[in-house]
Amino acid sequence: MAQNNPNEGEQINIELAEEIAEGTYVNLAMIAHSNSEFVVDFIRVMPGLPKARVKSRVILTPEHAKRLLEALKDNIQKYEANFGNIESSGGEFQFPMNFGGTMGEA
Repeated sequence: MAQNNPNEGEQINIELAEEIAEGTYVNLAMIAHSNSEFVVDFIRVMPGLPKARVKSRVILTPEHAKRLLEALKDNIQKYEANFGNIESSGGEFQFPMNFGGTMGEA
């Protein structure tokens, strides 16, 4: 028997502050979990620097983590349908340390 969602049809006003709307560039995410939550740290790794900084931490319930996974899958499928396959570098992931370019001097 299906249950009706009492909030179905209701709208939520979502406010996006200007400083948040600008976004933050990250190139690494690390995920940890416990029995009650998933913690996703979004990190920016810079070439030539031995230290990386967490730019944002998001804490989700397991249910919301699974919803995020499904939403990402859906969006990746739509992206690839429009722009072609996203290529993986293959092999085991390694932390980017020099980004493959030459090291500059200031």
